[in-house]
Amino acid sequence: MGYFKLFQSEKNNDWYFNLKAGNHEIILSSQGYSSKSGAENGIESVKKNGGEDDNFERKEAKNGQFYFNLKAGNGQIIGSSEMYTTKAARDNGISSVMKNAPDAEIKE
Repeated sequence: MGYFKLFQSEKNNDWYFNLKAGNHEIILSSQGYSSKSGAENGIESVKKNGGEDDNFERKEAKNGQFYFNLKAGNGQIIGSSEMYTTKAARDNGISSVMKNAPDAEIKE
């Protein structure tokens, strides 16, 4: 079962979250938020939008690796993946977000 890890950065005091799979691997990372409530709203947006394949933007980096962004209904990026060496691995990451995000609990 996946979960969200909510934390505040010691470097800039911004709040971030990671969606982690049951094996504790990060499958989605957020941008920085100036408040904890902003990050919590971001988590809710991932839960709401992470179950729809159309909300995922599949990308290829200049170095030939693959990644994805999860977008909200307004087109804003609410989370990004790590880099993957293959399209299939990236697509497995998307499937993992779709499976884990909607019911994931929040841990601090």
